[in-house]
Amino acid sequence: MAKIDPITTDTAAQGTRPFRRRVFYIPGYDPIHPRRYRELYRREAAEQAAISGYQITLQPKQTKGPYGWRAEGVIGGARAEADVQVLVWSDIVRDSMSNTIPATYAQLVRTAWAYIGSGALFRLMRLRKGPVIAALYPIVFLLAQLALACAIGWGFGTLLAQSVHPALLAAGVLPVPFILRWFKAHDNKVFAYYLMHDYAFSARWNGANPPALETRMAEFAATIRAALEPDCDEVLVVGHSSGAHLGVSILSDLLRTGLPAGHPPLAFLSLGQVVPMVSFLPGATRLRADLAFLSTRDDITWVDVTAPGDGCAFALCDPVAVTGVAPEGQRWPLVISAAFTQTLSPARWKALRWRFFRLHFQYLCAFDRPGDYDYFQITAGPKTLATRYANRAPSKSRITRAVNRFRHTA
Repeated sequence: MAKIDPITTDTAAQGTRPFRRRVFYIPGYDPIHPRRYRELYRREAAEQAAISGYQITLQPKQTKGPYGWRAEGVIGGARAEADVQVLVWSDIVRDSMSNTIPATYAQLVRTAWAYIGSGALFRLMRLRKGPVIAALYPIVFLLAQLALACAIGWGFGTLLAQSVHPALLAAGVLPVPFILRWFKAHDNKVFAYYLMHDYAFSARWNGANPPALETRMAEFAATIRAALEPDCDEVLVVGHSSGAHLGVSILSDLLRTGLPAGHPPLAFLSLGQVVPMVSFLPGATRLRADLAFLSTRDDITWVDVTAPGDGCAFALCDPVAVTGVAPEGQRWPLVISAAFTQTLSPARWKALRWRFFRLHFQYLCAFDRPGDYDYFQITAGPKTLATRYANRAPSKSRITRAVNRFRHTA
């Protein structure tokens, strides 16, 4: 794959006004209010600025539209202003998680069948075992909780039968729902229910997007299009985790309708992507078509950043190629590594290594030994994504072999 050729020059860098950027952040499957991302940005930007010797300050949001904030940076003596907006779909996530305990176990069966019955699970294991283990974890954990609850109930019923009356053996079923509710109430420690809902969200539709999400994605595309004004120096879309595959489809829809005349450079940064978890399912024809479409466009820059240390992502897997839809003349994405073992000090890496969910968000955080990936310079610095990675070759260890069984597109 060829190196990036900058689509345009950074005009603001040659003048006196600050470099102006619009940033649209697409979260993954997350039910939390978007203020979480503002506070994460504020805290981690301050830490990265102190480490790297530049300045970033946050101001209240100054644009219409979704929840967001303004970041002002001074990097290398050049000023930049970034209006950051979170494209919120947490309400859709919350609705998908509002299931009873029996409904969650029904989800478990459907999800397991979707991935095992289609053969997708076994092909995903040929890419990276980490995210597959993460997918199996909630299934195993929830079944273990059910088994434990049943064992306690059986013991309770046996005790009553032996000490009171044999007919009370059936009373052993009474504690089971209370035990399962206790497990669910403490899921913030183990994330079994959360992850089950996450994987079930895609599996329920066999890789397609539910209607409510398609409607929201169309609204996101319209919001991004409205930001493509000539007085802006870059429009940057950031998709994290599940938000990466949403970004692929949103931007594909946007580009198919045509960009407005005089538009600024359009860029896409995908972080910690789990695209194969969806694109390997039989019904993901829309996503596969969008991957193939976006990969050849010369009116966008697409950089994909993952790290082998992130056990929840398909690290260094070219999402287009491994899905089996890479067209002739594929241009994107540029696949690079955040290289956690190199960009985090040994002490920091030791502290984070087994905190899998925290590591999955490291792309949005400060590095104490930063390399050429710096989230805050990318979002609040005076260079476009195309310029920043103009001479960057893909990581040598990227995976490009086509593994997916289902390659038909919409």
